[in-house]
Amino acid sequence: MPIRRIGRPGLLGLAARTAVVAGTASAVSGGMANARQRRTQAEFEQQQYEAAQQQAQVDEAARNAAAQLATPPASAPASAPGAPAAPAGESIADQLQQLASLMQAGVLSADEFAAAKAKLLS
Repeated sequence: MPIRRIGRPGLLGLAARTAVVAGTASAVSGGMANARQRRTQAEFEQQQYEAAQQQAQVDEAARNAAAQLATPPASAPASAPGAPAAPAGESIADQLQQLASLMQAGVLSADEFAAAKAKLLS
């Protein structure tokens, strides 16, 4: 019959207990780090999606603004046959100023501004 030890665990028991505690701690820590990383990745992807949606809205607004400036409104009253027409330079200058203000506001990109300007001047 083996002799049973009473009291504190021996060196082997202490090493085993330490290994179990350390292994549990590293597993819990790793699980928490993985969950934090997944949550951060999901938040990043959500922010990217929202930014893409906002950019699409801005692009659509810029296209609409450029289309409105490039084509004269259909509801504009026609001038009377005997009345002198307004100088074309003023309306083009006004439209160019509107385009410039849209570009400065960030609604139009430089390429869109250049395209709308070329269309106005042609």
